[in-house]
Amino acid sequence: MFSARKCSGVFRAVRLHHFRFHSVSRASPNLTFVPACLPPDPMEVEELQRFVSNSKRLFVMTGAGISTESGIPDYRSEGVGLYARTDRRPVQHADFVRSASARQRYWARNFVGWPQFSSHQPNQAHLVLRDWEKLGKLHWLVTQNVDALHTKAGSQHVTELHGCTHRVFCLACGDRILRSELQEHFEALNPTWKAEALDVAPDGDVFLTDEQVRNFHVPACRKCGGILKPDVTFFGDTVSQEKVSFVHQRLAESDSMLVAGSSMQVYSGYRFALAAREKKLPIAVLNIGPTRLDHFASLKLNSRCGELLPLIVCT
Repeated sequence: MFSARKCSGVFRAVRLHHFRFHSVSRASPNLTFVPACLPPDPMEVEELQRFVSNSKRLFVMTGAGISTESGIPDYRSEGVGLYARTDRRPVQHADFVRSASARQRYWARNFVGWPQFSSHQPNQAHLVLRDWEKLGKLHWLVTQNVDALHTKAGSQHVTELHGCTHRVFCLACGDRILRSELQEHFEALNPTWKAEALDVAPDGDVFLTDEQVRNFHVPACRKCGGILKPDVTFFGDTVSQEKVSFVHQRLAESDSMLVAGSSMQVYSGYRFALAAREKKLPIAVLNIGPTRLDHFASLKLNSRCGELLPLIVCT
């Protein structure tokens, strides 16, 4: 069983070594992958203000839609999401574990996409949630994203439900390294290998042809020679019961739930909304487009997270 101290401190050495971004510049949002929507309606702002003001221990769940304004695409948004732009789909857990060619293809594409993906910075929405935590309004934040932007923003009370691409571990011995360190190993093994990315995915994956990845070399674990895997939950895999139980405990301590930037189509996150409904907690949803919660949420807002959240006064 996790304790709050243990969970928030997992990989703390990695965080302190790799992420010192608490002073993040407030740059203009990147709207390339943000679906079209109207500006926030004053009435909606007032309704969300009332919801947040009435919340004393707010449980927040975020999805890919909160990071689109940082230039990272999501999967399902109409017109601009990955599924709308291409027929490519994310790697499946079983394929990665069983197939050396699948791992070669994944790591080659990830190698090309890593410099850009790892350089993305938090946007206004990430910074607002960090500030709510500092003010004691936000009790716990659960993100379905693997981009580390909440950590870069300085959030501490956060659980990365599906892991984080900035960490890598060995499937055999469990040894862990930073993804940035693995990039150096890739470069050493592939000094003359070059490829140009054709497109980008929400997890940092890019699209390359089979011919492009054919001669790419993948390093093994430095300790045991085992298979290296990003510390993320691939499609087809499940979130650990230990992590699920920990999140349920944080939800039980909360008095309301806010979903930001997620359609909640994936059950690993949706189950917590069902639990919140069972506990009769008020639920607010901030997402461009429909979600699985729309029929039972207390409040549904169809606006950009980075545009609406900064308008809320948190005291």
